[in-house]
Amino acid sequence: MLLKTTVIFAILMSCVVGVAENDRPNIVFAFADDWGRYASAYAALEKGGPSDIVSTPNFDRVAREGVLFTNAFVNAPSCTPCRSSLLSGQYFWRTGRGAILQGAIWDKSIPSYPLILQQAGYHIGHSYKVWSPGTPANAPYGAKATAYGKHGGKFNGFSQFVSKQNDISAGKQVLLDEVKDNFQDFLEDCEDGQPFCYWWGPTNCHRKWVQGSGKKLWGLNPDELKGKLPKFLPDVPVVREDMADYLGEVMAFDAGLGVLLNELESAGKLDNTIVVVSGDHGAPGFPNGKCNLYDFGTHVPLAIRWPKNVPGNRIVDDFVCLPDLAPTFVEAGGVTVPDVMTGRSLMPVLKSDKAGIVDPSRDSVITGRERHVAKARTDWLPYPQRAIRTKHFLYIRNFKPDRWPMGTGPGYGGSTGLMPGFEQLRENTFAAFGDMDASPTKAWIAVNCEDDPQQRKYFDFAFGQRPEEELYELATDSDQIYNVADDLRFADVKAELSDRLMTVLKQTGDPRVTGDRTTFDKAPFATEWQNPRAKKR
Repeated sequence: MLLKTTVIFAILMSCVVGVAENDRPNIVFAFADDWGRYASAYAALEKGGPSDIVSTPNFDRVAREGVLFTNAFVNAPSCTPCRSSLLSGQYFWRTGRGAILQGAIWDKSIPSYPLILQQAGYHIGHSYKVWSPGTPANAPYGAKATAYGKHGGKFNGFSQFVSKQNDISAGKQVLLDEVKDNFQDFLEDCEDGQPFCYWWGPTNCHRKWVQGSGKKLWGLNPDELKGKLPKFLPDVPVVREDMADYLGEVMAFDAGLGVLLNELESAGKLDNTIVVVSGDHGAPGFPNGKCNLYDFGTHVPLAIRWPKNVPGNRIVDDFVCLPDLAPTFVEAGGVTVPDVMTGRSLMPVLKSDKAGIVDPSRDSVITGRERHVAKARTDWLPYPQRAIRTKHFLYIRNFKPDRWPMGTGPGYGGSTGLMPGFEQLRENTFAAFGDMDASPTKAWIAVNCEDDPQQRKYFDFAFGQRPEEELYELATDSDQIYNVADDLRFADVKAELSDRLMTVLKQTGDPRVTGDRTTFDKAPFATEWQNPRAKKR
């Protein structure tokens, strides 16, 4: 049975610790949909990858004046479970129906950091995507409406809007003004001296963006990515262009972040504001990205700036899982962190003046997923995975290796068959392998790689079934394409990591290893409860 929480907010808020009202920091969290670990700040550390061609001056400023984390990971590489874990400060499997994408419902008994801070006197709000809580329908105990979007949501379709404009610079400015005006509305609603907590969550890095927009809008030449793509991606023109377009959306997000920084600075609030910048998982529509437990799917950017209390110009290698942010924000706001949170506050790391490894106990993260798209598989079941990532290894446990990781395709699960046409997989996620977003890359691999012996490996990276256990040695295989789980040289490592992973899962009440291990395979989490054909029977 899923672990339930019964924290009462009224009792919780009586635990506010001794922080002077006017000393409490503001919190601004800039959280991009589908933004993996690509930024020019990381290119400076690791040459030779896609970050080489991207420019993110505003993220770089936050990193330079604060702390840049090199080992930040999401708990789940799917938007809703990732956000559920982040808001609650708990592993996604502890968040009830927040553990799945479609059909998710926020469990009001689970404390979340925005409402904890609101009860402690913070003004809270968000623009663009958050998930829940935060809307009036989901905010308990009389929480005020928190959405600030009166000036529009066109930024979410950045390249779609700007590409249609005769003047590209003017088109960009329209969207940046939208960001500014929505944020100004939020700030104007804040009472004098009241600390605030703002979530800025544009979705422009999510599919689908305009093909060729990376070059047209941002001057990103796809040819400069030749030789820089991960090894699981075919290094061909259509894939390079697709990646360049994605990186253009990253640059658009960074431009919007610059607006927030400028507004905070103009208002004299920047130095006592904790600015946190990250993304909710890796790139959509590419193999090994979104919905995968490889680094391309779970490794995300993270920079935190708070000059009043956090020594800057530091690069920290401690492992961070994004649920750690909730207890960090709660502690910063002067509130006792609820015991139910499994995340660990980053405050000791942030307030340290050390770089590199600050807390040696932060030597790993746990990741996982269940169901993303409900109809990705013909049996309507999830693809359950859990993993542990350390400095040297990635170990993945696939609980149901007979299922298809990205969902089933035509003829699969039986005899093979022809894939849908190129245009279908460019435009329609659900045409086949529905847990991978529709994209030019997906279509190219599906059409060109299945029957070509020289290219078949790319088809298998993207869509193929996987063994029960996967193990990757990162020093020799940073792209995680050579599974050494059956290599006797790594038998002890595999056993140790498996034991560490299973220990955490059992201690935190993961239904996959405790009680009824089929919980996520049954309603309300999966199968025919969402199948319209089943409802007619």
